[in-house]
Amino acid sequence: MATLEYSEIREKKIILHDDEPCEVVESHVARTQQRKPQNQVKLRSLISGKVFPATYHVSDKADEAEIEKREVTFLYHNKGEYWFCEIGNKSNRFKLDETLLGNTAKFLKENENVTALVWDNDGEEQTIGLKLPIKMQFKVKEAPPAVRGDTSKGGNKFIILENGSSISAPMFIEEGESVIVNTETGDYVERAKA
Repeated sequence: MATLEYSEIREKKIILHDDEPCEVVESHVARTQQRKPQNQVKLRSLISGKVFPATYHVSDKADEAEIEKREVTFLYHNKGEYWFCEIGNKSNRFKLDETLLGNTAKFLKENENVTALVWDNDGEEQTIGLKLPIKMQFKVKEAPPAVRGDTSKGGNKFIILENGSSISAPMFIEEGESVIVNTETGDYVERAKA
């Protein structure tokens, strides 16, 4: 288990805070004239999904959580529960709650492989989150027609993707086309090449 100094606790690191794995969402090292520097962070619990602030001083250290990555297949979702299985073994299924997945739930595609983050909690394995590829391709299911001269919304319109998610895209995107989406920000990146 790696130990991190206060200034090494940065975004996307997974640390143990009160014996619970937490992802660092924001970090800012503040240096004031009168005081010693401190790292003010926002942590998201990977068990409960809650976001809370924490402060690490110069003398503080944090243990990096030992997380194992495993490939799993997303099967379907129903009433806030997202069901997955091991690759090649559909009988070994498990579910994750919507609160735990956060924004990643918007970009899951049925029968698509994703990376599960597994935490070993004193010999008991617990799936605590998912990592998606940064860029994913989706087919456009619905796109309203572009209205000439309608730039009141900045030249963008809302489109619906094949998995039901809605994103903002340029006016020229039409139904049936494929687009690339950044799964971390939820933004349209580009039109997919055929």
